[in-house]
Amino acid sequence: MTARLIRGRLLSFKDAPKSIDDTGSYTYEEDGAVLMENGHIVAAGGYDAVKSQAPADAIETDHRPHLIMPGFIDAHIHFPQMQVIGSYAAALLEWLNNYTFVEEQRFSDAAHAARIATAYFDELVRHGTTTAVTYCSVHKTSADAFFTESHRRNMRMVAGKVMMDRNAPPGLLDTPQTGYDDTKAVIADWHGNGRQLVAITPRFAITSTPEQMEMAGTLMREHPDLHMQTHLSENKAEIEFTKELYPWAKDYTDVYERYGMLGPTSLFGHSIHLSEREADVMSETGSVAVFCPTSNLFLGSGLFDLKTLDERSKPVRIAVATDVGGGTNYSMLRTIDEGYKVLQLQGQRMTPLESFYRITLGNARALCLEDKIGALEPGREADIVVLNAAATPAMALKMEAVTKLTEELFLLQTLGDDRAIVETYIAGEPAKSTL
Repeated sequence: MTARLIRGRLLSFKDAPKSIDDTGSYTYEEDGAVLMENGHIVAAGGYDAVKSQAPADAIETDHRPHLIMPGFIDAHIHFPQMQVIGSYAAALLEWLNNYTFVEEQRFSDAAHAARIATAYFDELVRHGTTTAVTYCSVHKTSADAFFTESHRRNMRMVAGKVMMDRNAPPGLLDTPQTGYDDTKAVIADWHGNGRQLVAITPRFAITSTPEQMEMAGTLMREHPDLHMQTHLSENKAEIEFTKELYPWAKDYTDVYERYGMLGPTSLFGHSIHLSEREADVMSETGSVAVFCPTSNLFLGSGLFDLKTLDERSKPVRIAVATDVGGGTNYSMLRTIDEGYKVLQLQGQRMTPLESFYRITLGNARALCLEDKIGALEPGREADIVVLNAAATPAMALKMEAVTKLTEELFLLQTLGDDRAIVETYIAGEPAKSTL
């Protein structure tokens, strides 16, 4: 594969920023370059030094004056909900029953699943998202369609076939045994196939019987290297229903704890209404609470208390995500903008440095994939986004007054969307410009 050299201003995080002035948390090159070959970053740094390492036949692209960063990472999103996004409903459970469960039944059709998978990856690339932790539907056909398309594009994805055997229409139900068997088949077919990673995916406690939860726990014990994704404490009515279904549980989190489903690769979407005991268990087990601001606002679910979880004596690990289709935009820029507002409403503050850390290295760390993605460093996979903070007339006008990197980042966060994404590189190859 021919080497590629891209030139521009480089920004990559080394650690979580402690303040808006924490220049030690990142590396920045005003005239920088990234050399990519065979899907990986070979070198990154000052242009002259990196250029000197490039082979004579390397393809060079000059992206100046744009900003080059690691590709964005989305920690929670539903690929069967592309035609659900923007559906009017009062709250979570009504939204699921009236729209989501109706739409997801269509994914038993392999042709429909393949069509939506193509559209899904196009949308991710358009918005600069290079890795996403994704829910498929209950049908194995949906997972096969998802991974087939992801593998074709050589993308680093984490996804799973949903397990659910109650409280949903018959066309969306598996059984404890078929859910187990189908998940095992998806793992055998796709986990580690190219850049594909499989997640064990019980939708949430409401749609799984105790028998299915046992099976999910069994899968986790059999495959301890896999991720697990589910939902937790998104909505107060959901919490009360869970208590009715599991009367023995101390709280919602205790359900997952009982079945051995907490741990460093376990991702719990939303986690808004956690008790002190639940936060303790999450921190002790290293489990990840996933902040989905646009979805939480759209469905009126509540405000995620990021700083309380993050500033505990032992912090709860946190990821950030769009949660399309409850979420209202595929863009991680739009997501961190809404996240900023959610925190503002609670008297909390997220600096522009923290925002961009969270959707790159921060999410990579939350997924335990920081050795592969999330930074512009030699050896990392070459998933990269190029950003233009003057992409629209309004942004260009504001950029005339911008004098600092943090101001530029905040502008991208506040006004940016897919138009601010100049190019998305997947494993070292341009992907957005080829859509």
